[in-house]
Amino acid sequence: MRVLIADDDPQLVRALRITLSAHGYEVITASDGAAAVAAAAQTHPDIVMLDLGMPRLDGAEVIHALRGWSSVPILVVSGRTGSADKVDALDAGADDYVTKPFQIDELLARLRALGRRTSADAGSSPTVRFGDVEVDLAASQVLRGGIAVHLTPTEWRMLEFLARNPGALVTRQTLLKEIWGSEQVADRGYLRLYMSQLRKKLEVDPREPRHLLTESGMGYRLVID
Repeated sequence: MRVLIADDDPQLVRALRITLSAHGYEVITASDGAAAVAAAAQTHPDIVMLDLGMPRLDGAEVIHALRGWSSVPILVVSGRTGSADKVDALDAGADDYVTKPFQIDELLARLRALGRRTSADAGSSPTVRFGDVEVDLAASQVLRGGIAVHLTPTEWRMLEFLARNPGALVTRQTLLKEIWGSEQVADRGYLRLYMSQLRKKLEVDPREPRHLLTESGMGYRLVID
């Protein structure tokens, strides 16, 4: 798994290179935004780790540039902690967001999740499994313990989009656009209601969900571990 690290902090880049290499990743580095775009075009990484505050091109500009031609998973690793910064990066096309300082175990877990998504895309698998649930994207069917689960059309569209992006943080704006066709639709608790219904149907304990998770102030994530 080839990872491109784009960050202008040389000490952090060095530490990440050592750690990720020890865990079997091939590491490529770039110290500014323009170099990151060039390195991505030349090396075709499997995952891009990206800081937002970089010279020449900032992180948001790099995301827009990459999304013009690539669907490579992008993990933002930034010291910006405001929810607005996170949502802006995710809406620009990033797949996940980790705030500095971070625990290395959490970072590795996010990379594994994005790596599984890359593998699933490469294999074009039509089935996503989590817990005792099987989501058949080709047949538009959900099984739990081998028994079919009835979902409303809106519940299915919400679950389907999360299942097509396993491990990734999906913003509320993105889900609103996917479900109702417009990101201008006001969320008056609709997403929270449908997520609650999905948890009742698919989680072992809906009050303590393990797979259908809420990221406060941002959106939702399907965890398939």
